[in-house]
Amino acid sequence: MKLRRVVTGRDSAGRSGFIADGAPPKAHDFVHIRGMQVAQLWATIPMPTLPAKVVDPTSSQASILPSVGGTQFLVVAFPPDTVMQSADFDPVAAGAENQKHVPGLAERFEMENPGMHTTDSIDYGIVLDGEISLELDDGRIVHLQTHDVVVQNGTRHAWRNRGTKPAVMAFVLIGAKR
Repeated sequence: MKLRRVVTGRDSAGRSGFIADGAPPKAHDFVHIRGMQVAQLWATIPMPTLPAKVVDPTSSQASILPSVGGTQFLVVAFPPDTVMQSADFDPVAAGAENQKHVPGLAERFEMENPGMHTTDSIDYGIVLDGEISLELDDGRIVHLQTHDVVVQNGTRHAWRNRGTKPAVMAFVLIGAKR
């Protein structure tokens, strides 16, 4: 997935400017989950005021999940579910790749219920392209299409792509207390 990230900030004199314009600093095309891609576009740490000088914290984040009051901005391409059901799918290799490229989130996936997970965050999700279904822990499923928006309030859920092409979503995660 080709994404352009434009970041604004202020210089030492307080003037607005562009501090970044290019590819996201953290992006990965999965090898063991064909068609899955993750790009981390921005992260914040809890702070009471806007910083005088913007410093990009994205590359230094140890977890893809935000701390309480922090944020993460992600774009994720979900491959069709058939990718994980194919004969050549290696769940061990896919798990290791998830651990490396989506730390913090990978540990939350339930082994006995593939794809199900819960995070301590309020998430805004926007379907940028394709179709995808959101499954909640009670088995209810809502089908989403391009430009549909989801506000996820720390509920147990899974994303299911029952289609034939990747579904691309943008997410803003806001760290919250349980």
